[in-house]
Amino acid sequence: MIDMVGIGPFVVMPLVIKTMGSGLFLWAWIFGAFTALADGMIWSELGAAFPQAGGSYNFLKQAYGEKWGPLMSFLFVWQTCLQAPLVMASGAIGFAQYFSYLIKLDPAGQKMVSGAVVLLVIILLYRRIETIGKISVLLWSGVIITMVWIIVSGYTHRQYEYSFLPVGKQSMFGAAFSLLLGQASVKTIYSYLGYYNVCHLGSEIKNPQVNIPRSIFISIFGVTAMYLFMNISIVSVVPWQEAMNSHAIVSDFMEKIYGRNAAIVATILVMWIAFASLFAVLLGYSRVPYAAAVDGQFFPIFARLHPTKSFPQVSLLFIGGAGFAFSLLFKLSDVISAILAMRILVQFVAQALGIVRLRRVKGTGKLPFKMWLYPVPVIVSVLIWLFVLYSTGLKAVYGLLLAVAGMIMFYLSRNLWDKKRQVPQSEQAG
Repeated sequence: MIDMVGIGPFVVMPLVIKTMGSGLFLWAWIFGAFTALADGMIWSELGAAFPQAGGSYNFLKQAYGEKWGPLMSFLFVWQTCLQAPLVMASGAIGFAQYFSYLIKLDPAGQKMVSGAVVLLVIILLYRRIETIGKISVLLWSGVIITMVWIIVSGYTHRQYEYSFLPVGKQSMFGAAFSLLLGQASVKTIYSYLGYYNVCHLGSEIKNPQVNIPRSIFISIFGVTAMYLFMNISIVSVVPWQEAMNSHAIVSDFMEKIYGRNAAIVATILVMWIAFASLFAVLLGYSRVPYAAAVDGQFFPIFARLHPTKSFPQVSLLFIGGAGFAFSLLFKLSDVISAILAMRILVQFVAQALGIVRLRRVKGTGKLPFKMWLYPVPVIVSVLIWLFVLYSTGLKAVYGLLLAVAGMIMFYLSRNLWDKKRQVPQSEQAG
């Protein structure tokens, strides 16, 4: 949940409203929740069946067999090495954006703050998983407190009536609405991403066959409720026509109700949530290149563990370091679209189609968890992801280029590793 409820909902809410241009913006959040639920079915079945470090890396390898599995799993790790730092950068940039509400910063100052928060996350994660679990619970408590405060404050200080139903000549069945919904949903789906993070830690989860699906569904339903109530709560105090132009919507919302001091406290709590999300993102994704390297399917250096604390040291430092660099280079709106565009084909669509093949080859008799209403979630998920990819516009090219570059790198590295395996050990030593 701390991966899902990062800075996302607090920075994309005005963007979603502006994109929709009406009170119908709440449907973009409902569409995002529906997408997460359909895709969550797939992750739950795979996560329970293959509870290993790396998540999709193992799922794709299992689903596509010996012929295509290595390529698909390599492509996932390859894109993770780029998109995971982008996810970190988005959270860090949002953190700096809210920090600017407390202390006015120029663009250079915001970059310094975003870079510093990434470095702090790396330092906190440089320890054993047992300690990290305790830190995660502490950070999660801040997420719940903040969301409850926002929701209760809005409902107890409501000034405007809000309706998510069409008004006047508005329609929810035309091409124009579908186009706007797709563009807005790129941002809301970004805010739901993370329900699957537990799968990346599969080998470190107790009773994963039960706890992985449970974690995914509790997170999706819980976060959906919080997002919907939060949006309604905020526009009941700050009308959507005004909210769409806000750069720190929660801060403006709290200032309107309680004054400047309360807004400062709320801003600090939002920054707490952003930091918690960065923590969860780097924790989960640092296990992906490590798992592939241990398996002999990615660059061997990523398999190195810390000598005393037993965490994937090189993988953690690489993804964290790239996140630091990206936080200094990119803008938030560009990062959000690029994150989805890079992931849809290699991860979400390929994984959904892969589960169909996996069921045909291995059957369903030994599955700890079976998705409900199969194959409906698979069909719905694939159609939605393709619709969202189309809605990213030119950013979809990023995903295609990344996949092509990954294929080239896979065959080059594969040939290199094969040659090394063929060299006699005596010659390697020499």
